[in-house]
Amino acid sequence: MSATAQAQGDAAASDDGRAFLACKDMHAYYGESYIIQGVSFEVRKNEVVALLGRNGAGKTSTLRTIARAHQPSLHRGRIFLDGEPLHTMKDWQAARAGVGLVPEDRRIIPGVTVEENLILAQIAPTTGWTIERIFERFPRLAERRRQEATTLSGGEQQMLAIARMLARDVRLVLLDEPYEGLAPQIVREIESIVAEIRDLGITTIIVEQNAIAALELADRAVIMDMGQVAFAGTAREVLDNRELREEFLAI
Repeated sequence: MSATAQAQGDAAASDDGRAFLACKDMHAYYGESYIIQGVSFEVRKNEVVALLGRNGAGKTSTLRTIARAHQPSLHRGRIFLDGEPLHTMKDWQAARAGVGLVPEDRRIIPGVTVEENLILAQIAPTTGWTIERIFERFPRLAERRRQEATTLSGGEQQMLAIARMLARDVRLVLLDEPYEGLAPQIVREIESIVAEIRDLGITTIIVEQNAIAALELADRAVIMDMGQVAFAGTAREVLDNRELREEFLAI
């Protein structure tokens, strides 16, 4: 079966209630640029899904569309999180519904400390992730809790971005290039954090240029090409299929 045929079979969102996240025929634009062209896929609860593809394939745009960011704008399609229609929400409403986006640039708040970054993120007072619990899980951040956050190293800023997202009642984590520019030791630490997030029952989509690292962590994979889904299946299928990797991932 070709990758395209596999995508048509696996990526179509079903209505049987099993999907935690269901993206159905999403079409999105940056201005006049048609960037997402009929993307459909599902993510089950507690899964880690690697969203992969070459540069410009539409991966980041797909994450931002799910998170209901201002750009790209969703022209057509539906997005459901545990049955709730995300496609009708603003970005702040999606955040309150449990969608947590960690963007590539991390967006650490300048001029305030590590601890203040976390306090400002706590929009949901019922969350189980108290500041002290976060510091227990992220001892590097605890050591630097009084430090101005933008002076942290790249790896520490990535940890802070993830910790800040956990400080809310998050149910779906969207990670955009979490390993970029990080030393291998820090990458392994971020991987362990993602695995722990899954163990806590939080669903995760990870966009990552280091496709092998993402696939080894993921349960399933969605590969995008030119704004469309080219393949959807298990991560193991991609790892075992050299032809598929060479065609769509150049690895």
